[in-house]
Amino acid sequence: MDFGKVADPGKIEFRLPKDAPQTRVVLEKHKKDKPLEVFVGCAKWNKQDLRGFYPPYVKDASSLNYYASQFNSVELNATFYQMPAIQDILRWVEQTPAGFKFFPKITNSITHFRRLLNAEEKIEDFCNAVANFEKRLGMVFMQLHDNFQPKDFDRLEHTLQHFPKGIPLAVEVRNEAWFSDPAIFNDFANLLEKKKVANIIVDTAGRRDILHMRLTSPVAFIRYVGANHATDTERLDDWVLRIKKWQKQGLKIIVLKTQLKQLSHRPKDSTDLIS
Repeated sequence: MDFGKVADPGKIEFRLPKDAPQTRVVLEKHKKDKPLEVFVGCAKWNKQDLRGFYPPYVKDASSLNYYASQFNSVELNATFYQMPAIQDILRWVEQTPAGFKFFPKITNSITHFRRLLNAEEKIEDFCNAVANFEKRLGMVFMQLHDNFQPKDFDRLEHTLQHFPKGIPLAVEVRNEAWFSDPAIFNDFANLLEKKKVANIIVDTAGRRDILHMRLTSPVAFIRYVGANHATDTERLDDWVLRIKKWQKQGLKIIVLKTQLKQLSHRPKDSTDLIS
């Protein structure tokens, strides 16, 4: 994606900031819960977006099968552009092994066009559809429009209050006003924590303000945007250290979604992140 893209990544300070104080408090509540689960994957699995990743013999029809042999999850961007069809979901389930997880993005008719206003019926339709993933469903995530601002807080609060039970949810806000005022960000994060909703962290070159390091649940949902630059390896190494720290504090689920222009080699699998 172009969000946060810069002309020269070499000029960016990529070092991860310190954790928000509340992050440790949230994690330590879950220290004795189940062991850590790690889900690593990309935003899409199509061959055009993952140039250099698929061997020549892999056909388009079997690309998901191959992808699922290398990664254990995918951020399902296709559902952002149209409501998911049940027949597609069932086909994707058949093409993936047990333990594989899909993380579908909520349709833009809800987040970008209606901007959460009078969207209850559409949200219910979306959740009813993705429920067909059954055990393959990781969690859904709501990426709000860049111009969805703190003045729209009541819409978000109403949506979370009425969000269908049993569907795990993560939320991503982008407008700079959410991050420029600590009081506003704290209100937002406290709402997510109260509703047991994950607070998505985006690591992209041109928007270091949204690298907030404030977890609101025992889930770290990280959307990592690679710069196709020498700094990428160091950035991922930095994340490994932070994840290990969070694991000791009580982290239970790590979702790392990478967005890279090219994948010229087999990616690290989930166990590499914590070994």
